[in-house]
Amino acid sequence: MTGIVLLGTQAALLVLVILIIPCAYRAWVGPTAPDRLQAIDSITTLLIGIIIVLALLRSTAMFIDVAIALAAFAFIGTVALARYISEGRAF
Repeated sequence: MTGIVLLGTQAALLVLVILIIPCAYRAWVGPTAPDRLQAIDSITTLLIGIIIVLALLRSTAMFIDVAIALAAFAFIGTVALARYISEGRAF
């Protein structure tokens, strides 16, 4: 039973890592600033998922704290960039 759970978490980790590729493409090529913002937000969400899966694989609660901190910084960054874009000073 433990082997099945380990295989499932490794598969989930692989899927999360693969999903970063189209998000990185959209962040790089994205025609508008909101597209890039959404892609970067998706990347941070996927990174949080990767950190959580690694915490499950390694049985370490410290990774959960790192994921919570990353989520907080990502939220603040997304709100700041969204406000910057909405004021018309987009890059």
